[in-house]
Amino acid sequence: MNLDNLARIDLNLLVILQVLLEERSVTRAANRLHLSQSALSKSLNRLRDTLGDPLFIRTAHGLKPTAHAVILGQQLPNMLQGLYQLTQPPRFVPASSTRQFSISMVESAYETLIPYFIGPLLNNAPNLRLDSYLWTEESLAGLQKGQIDFGIAGRDMTPQADIVTDRLPEGIAHQTLFTDHQVCLVRRNHPILTVLKTDNWNLNIYLEMSHVQVRCEGNEWWALDYHLADLGHRRHLSTTVPDFYGAASICAHSNLIFTLPSSFASHAQKLYPLVELPLPLEFSPLAYVLLWHERNNDEPGHKWIRETICKSVADAFNQQDRFGSA
Repeated sequence: MNLDNLARIDLNLLVILQVLLEERSVTRAANRLHLSQSALSKSLNRLRDTLGDPLFIRTAHGLKPTAHAVILGQQLPNMLQGLYQLTQPPRFVPASSTRQFSISMVESAYETLIPYFIGPLLNNAPNLRLDSYLWTEESLAGLQKGQIDFGIAGRDMTPQADIVTDRLPEGIAHQTLFTDHQVCLVRRNHPILTVLKTDNWNLNIYLEMSHVQVRCEGNEWWALDYHLADLGHRRHLSTTVPDFYGAASICAHSNLIFTLPSSFASHAQKLYPLVELPLPLEFSPLAYVLLWHERNNDEPGHKWIRETICKSVADAFNQQDRFGSA
């Protein structure tokens, strides 16, 4: 495309050409465009100079378009409609949209969050396509570069957390979806459950145990481990795995203890014979946050998806709180 040549064309002349093609009369075209016949004739001469073609031949029955004008007449309506759309405020109609969006999520969100918002999204926008990817250490950069539309990540509300909302990269916006807390899982019939019949569950017992840990964004330590290190303690991590379900399975088939968000613990207990214990120390809550780039703050499609996700999750967890379910 030669933009220099395009810049020399007065786009108003294309509108005049379209009306002349429809009316085949300078008089009728001038009346329709609220121009004098003299002004319209001057515009027609400019069109002829610009396009290098006479465009119309005067006949007893009005203006007859040249072959070139006929070809232009086949292309102009779509071109002008496209230009018109460019001048309109952006719109997003969920029911008819066929747009594609991408979202990168921490693994636990697939079980704890996506069931609550995927239905409302696709019920209202059935032709929408939502591609999801696992959250990685590259996801924030993907949001900045426009490679990913949305992110859902978990963060411990501590300075050591990988995602601290007051230190997000430039241009990244966020909304907290809900907050959670850490709990522990052990297998049913774990020896520690017998011990706890006579001893109180406490930090010393917790630290004496061997742990299975989920590796997040390539890191073996969570914010909890940094917090314990500040207190002069360290967990014995017997094994680290890349996903929560793998850790839950290992926990169910060994004497390892698994520390994780309570919202995912309830799902793990549906699959495996596991018993939940409280985390035996005071520790900051965990927040699940929705992330996006500020360039999309007012883009209608992005805004609708954000609002749908936030409302769906809020409604789900408010209802759970009301009825006391996990």
